[in-house]
This record gives sequence, structure tokens and C-alpha cells, in this order.
Amino acid sequence: MSALRSRRGTAAANLTAVVVFLLFVFPVYWMVSTAFKPAGDIRTFDVSLFPTTVTLENFRTAIGADGFWRFMRNSLIVSAAVTFLAVLVALLAATAVARFRFRGRRTYLLMILVVQMVPLEALVIPMYLTLRDADLLNVLPVLVATYMAFVLPFTVWTLRGFVAALPVELEEAAMIDGASRWGAFWRITFPLMGPGLVATSVFAFIQAWNEFILALTLMERQNQTLPVWLGTFKTAQGTDWGGLMAGSTLYAIPVVIFAVLLQGRIAGGAAAGAVKG
Repeated sequence: MSALRSRRGTAAANLTAVVVFLLFVFPVYWMVSTAFKPAGDIRTFDVSLFPTTVTLENFRTAIGADGFWRFMRNSLIVSAAVTFLAVLVALLAATAVARFRFRGRRTYLLMILVVQMVPLEALVIPMYLTLRDADLLNVLPVLVATYMAFVLPFTVWTLRGFVAALPVELEEAAMIDGASRWGAFWRITFPLMGPGLVATSVFAFIQAWNEFILALTLMERQNQTLPVWLGTFKTAQGTDWGGLMAGSTLYAIPVVIFAVLLQGRIAGGAAAGAVKG
């Protein structure tokens, strides 16, 4: 009976996983399939799960749209800069929080959680007014710094859990053998943090890559990013659904490739970062 119940439980879990997978993957499939459909097939009421006619015209429209390559460049620059700086700062902060006991440590950790709970929309207007008064609107490095303010809490919290999961005895043994504290961290702890750094970097990159409202509010057209560019397919004449779906597919490809290539390290790093608090 116990074996039968175990098999039933496994089957139920697998079925639930398949249903959840289909619920998540269907919108992505619909986006990609729509990108390959002619305009007539997109606007018809005769819905088909599989394109009857395949065309690349929507992709030519998206790539040829005004500002595509400029927005792509801005997105890559901003996302890469935010990821590098956020992970670098978070690595130092997470190590300090995980390895040292200092006054205010618990308050600091609590504030990290509180900052992540604050909705971004509530801060847009104050941030806009502050940057406007300081004459810092439409400055790409300012956008990077603004993104970092929202990415850092997540990266610090994730890396802190990963550092805390590593045995401190490894560093202590290295220091007994003559290594400095920094040398012990750099030679022993840092290499072991590879999966955690990769996972955190990917999640930080996705956060910066997908951000819309700050790029729209704080930047003018020449310094805006790809999420804002996707809004240009909606005009007074209506929405160009084919171009929008093709643009969305192109927009998602870099992150998907990045995530697939690092899938194993992402899963391992995310799990390890949640082991010990």
C-alpha cells in the first residue's frame, strides 16, 4: 500500500508539474508563433495553434524599426553595468554580513527585506523630482545607479545566504597556514562561490533587462531601453501585433540563451543560497 501511495503521489506531482509548465510555456509559444504569422492570420477570428503560413516580415519590421539597434545597445550597456557593479558590491556586503558579527547587523538584514517590499511605482515620482532638480535626467550612468538601488537588496540577500552556507573553518585553516583574511577569502571562499555568483548575476541581469518604468520616466528617447522600444508598436492606427510579437521574441532571446547555458549553475546557486540564513 505504501508503494502504491508513493507511486500515486509521484504521478500527481508529475501531472501538476506538467500542468504548471504548460501554463507558463503557452504564452511564450503564442508570442513566438504569432511573430511568424502574416498580418491576415493574426487578425482573423479563426484561431489556430499552429501557423498555416510562415513569414519573416514581422522580424524585418521589428529590426528595421526606428531606434532598434540604439535601444539594444542601451539595454546591453545598462544591464551589463548594473549586473557587474551590483554583484561586486553585493559580494563584499554579503561577505561582511555573513562572516562578521557587528552592531546593527540584524537591522541591516531587516532593512534589506523591507526595501524589496517597497513597490517601485511608489518611488518613481520622488526619484524623478529629485533627479530633475539635480539636473541628472537623461543620463545613462544615473539610470545604472538607479537600477542598482533596486537590484542590490536582492543580490546582497542571495549572496549572503550562499556565503553563510560555506564552512568558515576553510578560511580559518587557510589563515592558520599563513594566509591573510583577504587571501583566504580570495583563494578559498571565492572559487566556491562560483554557482552562487552565476545565479545572482543572471537574476540581476534579468531584473535590469526587463525594467520599464524608470527607463521611460527618467530617460529621453535616445537613452531609453528595449522595453520602452516595444511600446512604439502601439500607434494611433492600432497595434502592430506582428511587429510587437517579433520584437518581443528578439527581446527575449539574449536572456533565454544566457539562462539556458547557465541553467545548472543557476539551479545549484539558487538552492545553495537558500540553505542557511
